[in-house]
Amino acid sequence: MKAGKQYHLGVAPGDVAKYVLLPGDPGRVSFIASFWDQAEKVGENRQYVTYSGKIGGVPISCCSTGIGGPGVAIAVEELARCGADTFIRVGTAGALQDYVKNGDVAISDSAVRLEGTSKTYVRMEYPAVASYEVTLALIESAAGRKYPFVVGTARSGDAFYSQRTPSNSFNGYWQSDMEGVIDDLVRSNVVSAEMEASVLFTIARLFRLRSGCVCAIIDNMAEVRKKGINFDPTKDFEHKTEYIERACQTANDAVKLLARWDNDQSKSKSRSWYPSLSYSKSHA
Repeated sequence: MKAGKQYHLGVAPGDVAKYVLLPGDPGRVSFIASFWDQAEKVGENRQYVTYSGKIGGVPISCCSTGIGGPGVAIAVEELARCGADTFIRVGTAGALQDYVKNGDVAISDSAVRLEGTSKTYVRMEYPAVASYEVTLALIESAAGRKYPFVVGTARSGDAFYSQRTPSNSFNGYWQSDMEGVIDDLVRSNVVSAEMEASVLFTIARLFRLRSGCVCAIIDNMAEVRKKGINFDPTKDFEHKTEYIERACQTANDAVKLLARWDNDQSKSKSRSWYPSLSYSKSHA
């Protein structure tokens, strides 16, 4: 570390807020921050771009993690050392259920750990579960904006191409034990497929931090698998930017809600937040 800055992120205590949004794409950080009242870049190194600012008077930060679990783990480790304690992944995902459509906001309350990073922290029987208040804040935010949304379990995996169809991988390379993975996930009522949520949920719970995940649905993996078609990630999805904006705005609004709820909890001196701390029975 140099001058107290973290090795990978290049940020130090005081640079980041307690609430941090975690997109994978470095280019998405400035997009998310464009909706804030004020924002400035506080760090940039490797795939990690970090902005801090305020939204609705609430201090907020956003840090890209790159693709996959290892990048998320490094970001959370170093951001936590700088004082952050609430993390929301903001990304894109593929649907695994027919009732989930492109443009839906997928809010993950849990995740299947089909990646290798989290098992270096704890045995695989340990659950990957989001924090309930972060999940509720995301639900309230999506509903408040009247976005179509679904809540459920995500599948987090390390590989992008090899788990779809034989035609997706280079030269048709395909392992036989991948044959039934997606079909089994569909049967298990897993809602969406992405690459980072399970790592975030697992290590946040281990570190006594809070976590949540909101993704824009931009394709249907189950349909690709069923039809054996070749998914083209370079395709210009119609309305893709609009769908991603929904996830970003949901996360931004959730931070404002969480700040209010955290203040209500602090004033009540309760160990945990629960709805009636912020909403009276008459209001409900």
